[in-house]
Amino acid sequence: MELQKRFNDLMKQDVKPFLSERGFVRKGLNFNRKTDGLIYMFNFQKSAGNSADNVMFYVNCGIYAAELAQIQSKGLLVEPKEAECHFRARIGDLAGDMPDRFAIHPDTCMNELRNTLLGGLDEAIHVYDTMTSARSIVDYYMSGPYLHLSEESFHLLLQSNEIATAKQYLKDLQEKYGAENRWTIFENKYRAIFHAFGVEFDAL
Repeated sequence: MELQKRFNDLMKQDVKPFLSERGFVRKGLNFNRKTDGLIYMFNFQKSAGNSADNVMFYVNCGIYAAELAQIQSKGLLVEPKEAECHFRARIGDLAGDMPDRFAIHPDTCMNELRNTLLGGLDEAIHVYDTMTSARSIVDYYMSGPYLHLSEESFHLLLQSNEIATAKQYLKDLQEKYGAENRWTIFENKYRAIFHAFGVEFDAL
């Protein structure tokens, strides 16, 4: 219980005040900040393998976009879970020098852990501050290019009449994933989206 108390104190005395100052509201192990059309989130996920001598946790980052939820024909969520966010990452993806997971042992220096964690949250918030719209999320996944959110991305681009950008994204995806067996499934989905917007589908 001693290590669990250290974790609870870290959340209450350090993380909550730090994030509250930056507009985040705590509910359990989730911290949300809402803006017009977007919800930014930090989720603290405790490891299933915790014990009296070892408390481990992950920090998950997420952004929920009302515009992308509408494209998905899903009802808008007031308090989405991290798994329901459109942008999802571990804090190490957004902040440099972050461990894959944090661990509290009997000999852990809590000051050092606190400084590392709060520094990582600060870096992640700076990334959040650059992602101010559904299009920002789409740009992130196009830059990969990633398959995640690709169908919604094509919808967003084509409804904005950004046909050249959509075709370049299609080309980038095909170059990266075209040799995989599953590519045909994605290609058929993309073709249907292009046709729905009356745009010629140029499979390479």
